Amino acid sequence: MAEPTAEAATAERTLVQYEVRDGVAYLSLSDPPANTYTHEMMRQLDDAILTARFDKEVSVLVLTGLGEKFFCAGANINMLQTSDPYFKYYFCLHANETLNRLEQTPKLVIAALNGHTVGGGLEIAMAADMRLARKDAGRVGLPEVNLGVLPGTGGTQRLARLVGKSRSIELMATGRLLTFEEGKEYGIVSEILEGDDFMDQVHAYACQFCPPNKAAKAVGRIKRAVQSGAEVPFESGLAMEREMQQQLFESPDAREGLDAYVEKRKPQFRGR
Repeated sequence: MAEPTAEAATAERTLVQYEVRDGVAYLSLSDPPANTYTHEMMRQLDDAILTARFDKEVSVLVLTGLGEKFFCAGANINMLQTSDPYFKYYFCLHANETLNRLEQTPKLVIAALNGHTVGGGLEIAMAADMRLARKDAGRVGLPEVNLGVLPGTGGTQRLARLVGKSRSIELMATGRLLTFEEGKEYGIVSEILEGDDFMDQVHAYACQFCPPNKAAKAVGRIKRAVQSGAEVPFESGLAMEREMQQQLFESPDAREGLDAYVEKRKPQFRGR
């Protein structure tokens, strides 16, 4: 009997754990020890993104890796080594579609970097809106050049948009890895959290964007205006902004926000 392929062996495993707490959906990459991803993990991640996107009880998505050493070390090398070129091409294509979906989801996405975030792992994290990192817990970088390839899941494009052309070329051409602290200086990491309660701090950070604390619909429209507007001419971006603002003016949360301001009280938003 033929041995099962690596992809077949993982087909029935839960590679992305999904949990919702207090309006925050947690999508946890789960393939220890390094949480490397395969086609099946990307399919499960795609399903989880869609579930969170259409769940009316979810306002924020948090993406993390299980364990303490790795957020994600990128694509599974054994899968890439044994696959034919056509599979690799379509794998990158489908992975790009998943990360584009994550980036365009009209809800805030936070990547909680609990450990090393390198290669495709950083490509996943860069599709999030913010990246919170655990102090002294790992490094970030795109070292694909050391394998004779380039970051092919949006890495060349997203890193350039985060740190600029010159710095992104230098980082990718050398394959240099940065500490989380260096990553913050470059603009790759948004915030560094100290202490042993990293995920508790991430949860508290995420909850500030959920009702009743924030108007989640407004947060989502801010994200969409920035993400989509950055890819079109300035005047088109302004038109998009006006359209979204009009949608928000008609929302119950906008009425609540304006009423609370006039009445000098804290607004109680409902995400509507």
